[in-house]
Amino acid sequence: MKKIRNTKKMLSAICVGLIGLGMTGTASASLLGRLPATPGGTNYQAYYDNVANLTWLADANYAKTSGYAAANANWLSGSTATTTTNTISAEGWMGWAAANTWATNLTVNGVGGWRLPTTLVPDTTCSFAVTDSVGFNCTGSEMGDLYYNVLGGIAGSDIITTHNANYNLFSNISNDPDDVGVFWSATELAPDTSQAWIFAMILGKGNGLGGFQVPNIKKPGLSSSAWAIHSGDVNTVPLPAAGWLFGSGLFGLIGVAKRKHANI
Repeated sequence: MKKIRNTKKMLSAICVGLIGLGMTGTASASLLGRLPATPGGTNYQAYYDNVANLTWLADANYAKTSGYAAANANWLSGSTATTTTNTISAEGWMGWAAANTWATNLTVNGVGGWRLPTTLVPDTTCSFAVTDSVGFNCTGSEMGDLYYNVLGGIAGSDIITTHNANYNLFSNISNDPDDVGVFWSATELAPDTSQAWIFAMILGKGNGLGGFQVPNIKKPGLSSSAWAIHSGDVNTVPLPAAGWLFGSGLFGLIGVAKRKHANI
């Protein structure tokens, strides 16, 4: 945790003077519940953003709560041992490669096709114009749009402190005793591909880094986690082959019934 705290202090210094540039998002998406855990229920496992045309997993740390992280853990959080891009901790913190592998292989209620959010490069909406896509208000990225426009976050205030009603639909955005909620992007830094982009929803109360976007080494520094996203509306995802067979069989039975009725 010492490494994480030192990095937070460094980012705090970088961000001095930027918070004043923060603005709240002006658009608020309508989030539609998807993939109920029980048929016909309202215990939705995902929410569809009808403005961005994206579906977000309701549990921001599903890698942990699903048991995946514990079952595949290869690193003890807080350890001083060298970590790699394939590192996974039981808390759900991952290296960049491990996070992408988890999202790509994820299936929820029979729906696959999940991925990590992407980062727009360059992003002219960011407050730190010296470096492309770094800073607050980066609404061009999928995570930044979620933070500012969907959840009502503001620059420099952790999402657990400032948010709208949509925030309550999601769980486990904070995944650390120190109130850390930092998430990987699928987008690598160019040309230095030893780093990838991250987005801080929460970076410790009082640090003033909520809503900040920056590149980070692909190891699980800053307690980086994986939040799964799906392009489009999962309600329109084609049924598995078995589902189509069932549907075609049902329609076939209906056709037979109609023919029998016609012959009577």
